[in-house]
Amino acid sequence: MNHEIFLRPAVETDAWMLSAIHIAAIKALPTSFYTHEELLAWRNYLDKPDGASILKHLQLKTLWVAAKGDHVLGFTSFIVDELIALYVHPRYQGRGIGRALVEHFCHQAMQQGVDKVITNASLYAEGFYLRLGFIAIQKAPHQLGKGVIVPVTKMSKDLTVDR
Repeated sequence: MNHEIFLRPAVETDAWMLSAIHIAAIKALPTSFYTHEELLAWRNYLDKPDGASILKHLQLKTLWVAAKGDHVLGFTSFIVDELIALYVHPRYQGRGIGRALVEHFCHQAMQQGVDKVITNASLYAEGFYLRLGFIAIQKAPHQLGKGVIVPVTKMSKDLTVDR
């Protein structure tokens, strides 16, 4: 990862950018795993960023961002042993930002004495998590807005192997 990029806790003024990243990342996905309608639900039917909306879905105290200067490039949300969300702006994908955010989550979990972490990965992200040492447990339904249900992959990673 670029050394000018750093991780920090999110602040309320990041909300608009977090929403913009969330929308852009989902808009950049092809319809190979999910339909256009499912992807629309995944981005909460938003075409324009809405900071209040993202803060309604994700709590500020569980959000971390990857930033370069004042510019937020990606973010993650997690609580103790569960990675809830991970998004990197399409322009900055493939540069180690997602990996750094996941490694930060795993490190935070280890600091709290957690031995195993979990996440529900979109079908697009499954390969990414496998490369980071997660294992697929099973396919599971995931509820989006307006009752839309999509398949995701429940995944876990044993943190004791890294100690």
